[in-house]
Amino acid sequence: MQRYVCEVCHYVYDPEKGDPDNGVQPGTDFLDLPEDWVCPLCSVGKDMFTEGC
Repeated sequence: MQRYVCEVCHYVYDPEKGDPDNGVQPGTDFLDLPEDWVCPLCSVGKDMFTEGC
């Protein structure tokens, strides 16, 4: 599973960690995140993320 990086604040979404503070379980691929999921740091949408390291 690929990590994705927020273009605004550089938050890295790591699918191995998920985003448990926002209801996303570890092991959730970025492409499987809900459409209304937003960056936990700056609140931009998924469309502001790019594939990262």
